[in-house]
Amino acid sequence: MLTDAIKTYQQRVDQVLGQKLTHFDETAPTLKAAMIHGALLGGKRIRPFLVYSIGQMLNVPLTILDNLAAAIECIHAYSLIHDDLPAMDNDSLRRGQPTVHIAFDEANAILAGDALQALAFDIISEPIDGLTPSQQLAIVKSLAKASGYQGMCGGQAIDLSATDKHIELAKLTELHNKKTGALICCAVEMALIAANVPDNEYQALMVYAGKIGLAFQVQDDILDIVASTEELGKPQGSDEQSNKSTFPKLLGLEGAKQTSQQLVDDALSELTKLPYNSQLIADFARYIIVRRI
Repeated sequence: MLTDAIKTYQQRVDQVLGQKLTHFDETAPTLKAAMIHGALLGGKRIRPFLVYSIGQMLNVPLTILDNLAAAIECIHAYSLIHDDLPAMDNDSLRRGQPTVHIAFDEANAILAGDALQALAFDIISEPIDGLTPSQQLAIVKSLAKASGYQGMCGGQAIDLSATDKHIELAKLTELHNKKTGALICCAVEMALIAANVPDNEYQALMVYAGKIGLAFQVQDDILDIVASTEELGKPQGSDEQSNKSTFPKLLGLEGAKQTSQQLVDDALSELTKLPYNSQLIADFARYIIVRRI
């Protein structure tokens, strides 16, 4: 069921994104091609999956969730394009394909990231039938906060400053709660806002989101060691080569595996508080630490 759901939602968000991107005119064809390359190159579509799966669990129509899922994937795609740039991680391979600055050039990669970020807020701010203006404003604010200084960008800055240095577990956890976890939490929060859930359900699902967001990053750190370049779609061992701060470096490989398992167990515990069939998102939590990509 999980595999089918991931594939279904991946295809759905890709169709929505494809329509948004191909709708642009040919005023700047290289930029348009770079945006399409960065946004539709493939990928797990984890954040859209969470928007869709949690939204559907809470009976939010797919037509409402489409824009939320597309917007958050635009932010994620922009972050990867900029993450790969020479000034950041300087990667030449992403999802088994040349990164945007390699396939095009550095200037168009920067612009493609900028344009995808703008497109995210264009998508999320256009009128969506079934959402009140206050709900939509709250969704916009959630995405903005998760994307910026208090979220993804702040986490990336901490990551850059921690390279070639030893940092404590608390700082590493903060780093990844922002860099990776913030957008994962946002995906869940947008669906919760759309569903207008009670506070107790909101709290349980946001704790779930925080736990799986950190578990996702711990597993990424583990995969950088144990998975192949072919599985990863990017160079194996790149974190080690860049002397990045990682959970296996700090805790050891087995310690990192134990940490990811505990985080997933904690996430699953939160789901027992809900009056819904949460099997799909429970299976997803378990999948996080057995995946190879």
